[in-house]
Amino acid sequence: MELLLKGVAIGVGATVLMDAWAVVLWKVFRQGRPNWAPVGRWFWHLKNGTVFHDDIGKAEPYAGELALGWIGHYAVGILYGVILALVMGAGWFAAPTFLPAWILGIVTVGAGWFLLQPGLGIGVAASKLPNANTVRALNLVAHTIFALGLYGTALLLR
Repeated sequence: MELLLKGVAIGVGATVLMDAWAVVLWKVFRQGRPNWAPVGRWFWHLKNGTVFHDDIGKAEPYAGELALGWIGHYAVGILYGVILALVMGAGWFAAPTFLPAWILGIVTVGAGWFLLQPGLGIGVAASKLPNANTVRALNLVAHTIFALGLYGTALLLR
């Protein structure tokens, strides 16, 4: 049970750091703010078995999609933290290292590129967007920040 709770904690910590990074991108570099409403709409439509949309913006709206998007964002972050905790075990928490967290962070980019982004209708690895390479690079950086959050939170839990 302790391992599970530590996994939840590192997942929350990592997601908070990732969100802080998004604020830095927005405030300092004038990147757009993350909008979790389309993700919430995507999660909402999963209940009907619809995984992939041509354009999530044309899918039927859901009144609570922004809240559901935020909840889904944190639930996925927690899931990744729990996976790392269960795979690495208590020994990793006694002496955390960055590499396992970073490997997980990079592997999880695949969920965005091959599930979420096509599900939103923007193509595999954002291929339908005019700035696809920029989006891909930002995804890799954000998930590296997430990995730093996993590692850093694990250090705080020692």
